[in-house]
Amino acid sequence: MNGSAAMNPEPPRRRARPVEFIHRRLSPGGDLGLHLTLGLLVMILGSWAFSTAAQEVGPSGALAVFDQHATEWVQHYASAGLTNAASVVSYFGSVVVLTSFSIACALLLMSWRLWERLLGLALTMLGGSALNVLLKHSFQRARPNWEDPLVTLHTFSFPSAHAMGSTLFYGFLALLLMHHASRWTRRVMVAISAATVIIAISLTRIYLGAHYLSDVLAAFAAGAAWLAFCWTITETFRRRRARIVAQAKLTTSPRPPPAGTR
Repeated sequence: MNGSAAMNPEPPRRRARPVEFIHRRLSPGGDLGLHLTLGLLVMILGSWAFSTAAQEVGPSGALAVFDQHATEWVQHYASAGLTNAASVVSYFGSVVVLTSFSIACALLLMSWRLWERLLGLALTMLGGSALNVLLKHSFQRARPNWEDPLVTLHTFSFPSAHAMGSTLFYGFLALLLMHHASRWTRRVMVAISAATVIIAISLTRIYLGAHYLSDVLAAFAAGAAWLAFCWTITETFRRRRARIVAQAKLTTSPRPPPAGTR
């Protein structure tokens, strides 16, 4: 037996700390559990993806070729019927619709007294709108220049407000429904439905000539990062508050009489 190892054994508690830390971070329960780990991961990946896209935009960027191919592809399949359908789908990502839907959702959350969710919705939509405006004015990218444009806009292009707003609202709604869904199959269906709506709205912005492909990809990344930030903060707060309330009830609840007494 090694004498030094026998004289200075490593405390079992110290060896167990890394394992306990990982277990808590991957546990579905707790206020600092799996939701925090996943939230931080999405924030990091989303921020990295947006930063990468932001560095490659412009005529000389690596994404310029993909922007050009995407524009040419949608122009090739353009038709009157498809344009009308794209305009309708795109409308569900407009400021008017998303604001109306957000207000309706906020009223429902108020009536159900889900205050943490209401705070999360407010942070997601109001903060996300401000972030989008800030990013647009920071990069000041011009809109695509078509010979025969279907949509003519004079605001900045990067990142897409429709794509980012849709990612924020429909993503938040999906997280809310998935949280209250009792079966994993329903959670998967909600996630697929939300992703389909977001992608469909975003593709119409490219088809209508309002955005480049890189505008949409950057909007996905920024929207996902901000949504993860808002949801993680409010979910952590909600779980911690629920734990404190449960502990308070346990402390103040009357203790049962000892066995054998009347």
